[in-house]
Amino acid sequence: MSEQDRRRRQIIPAPMQAMYDAYHFAPATRVGDMIWVSGQVGIDAAMKPGVGMEAQARLAFEGLKTILESAGATLADVVELMTFHTDLRGDMAEFRKVKDAYFPDRYPSWTAVGVTQLAMPEFLVEVRAVAVAGSGLA
Repeated sequence: MSEQDRRRRQIIPAPMQAMYDAYHFAPATRVGDMIWVSGQVGIDAAMKPGVGMEAQARLAFEGLKTILESAGATLADVVELMTFHTDLRGDMAEFRKVKDAYFPDRYPSWTAVGVTQLAMPEFLVEVRAVAVAGSGLA
């Protein structure tokens, strides 16, 4: 691995710059082919939470997709998925339906955790991931 490949790079898609500036965290960090994506929640471009689990899950996965594309990867490159749920058992069927639309096959490792709260009371789910760029190529 070259010196440049070993350097840590912050991945900050343009629409997420304000969040980076306000809350001081990178949406993702890349070292070599490894990409660690910070937790994504179900908010739209106006920072408004989606209504219900399905809407929030879609928004969170769209955020994940945007970040990975900015890092030079795709959802197919995700090797680990970790999700945090305020109603793990109650929302799982609806969440899994959305997750399976974004990961229809070659499923990543996945850990789902029930939590008592997320950053805002309206948030129902948070999704974080680890990807290896290029690993999803068939």
